[in-house]
Amino acid sequence: MDSELKEEIPVHEEFILCGGAETQVLKCGPWTDLFYDQSVKRPKLLIFIIPGNPGFSAFYVPFAKALYSLTNRRFPVWIISHAGHALAPKNKKILKTSEDSNAQEIKDIYGLNGQIEHKLAFLRTHVPKDMKLVLIGHSIGSYFTLQMLKRVPDLPLMLPTLGAKK
Repeated sequence: MDSELKEEIPVHEEFILCGGAETQVLKCGPWTDLFYDQSVKRPKLLIFIIPGNPGFSAFYVPFAKALYSLTNRRFPVWIISHAGHALAPKNKKILKTSEDSNAQEIKDIYGLNGQIEHKLAFLRTHVPKDMKLVLIGHSIGSYFTLQMLKRVPDLPLMLPTLGAKK
């Protein structure tokens, strides 16, 4: 029964141009555009997964669906590929945002520094500034997450509370 529930969870696939590189974003839940969705039901939190190598987003879909289910389907769970690690199928449109810094190419986007800047560029242009974030990194994705926090210490994170408040 649990696996049946996870199969019903919508997962939307997008390919975007981010920092000059094709990027796959898998979005678990009904929210595909957090910037322009001004409805009362727009979530206040995004769970954002940064994979390990080889940066294959689809590997994390069962995990994303489980997180989505465990949060009672209240928060979107998005997975971003590493820059250049996923190519759009020939029949799939690559989305571009005209007003963002993603249109600018990131120097050495395929190196460590470029991959970190790639994730930050995505967050700046696809996630509202007031949206709380839960960042989940696996393997090299954890390193990227730590470096992102060093570079942008005011990211609006939802931090876990440890123990009872005194």
